[in-house]
Amino acid sequence: MAPILKSFAALSDETRMSIVDQLIAKGELPAGDLAPGAGISAPAISRHLKVLREAGLVTQRADGTKRLYSARPEGLRMIAEWTQSRRAFWEGGLDRLETALMEDDT
Repeated sequence: MAPILKSFAALSDETRMSIVDQLIAKGELPAGDLAPGAGISAPAISRHLKVLREAGLVTQRADGTKRLYSARPEGLRMIAEWTQSRRAFWEGGLDRLETALMEDDT
């Protein structure tokens, strides 16, 4: 699967999107700090983190017995670049919609 598809597939889950949002907002966190906010078990959080790591959206490092996670800027940048590369498409469509709506008003 292309990297961008893995990224979108990983983020399509509400829990995984929430995890990434937390890591962006708060910085590096241990897995245990992610579980209470998600309302799911620690093993479930671990499975979600594995999907996010495999998609290149988060990194993991060991600190003694803790595993610390952080958002991976490179993976998130890939999504931003893909979105920006399609910006002309969306803006063109919105411009055409605006023109059509203005014509209907006259």
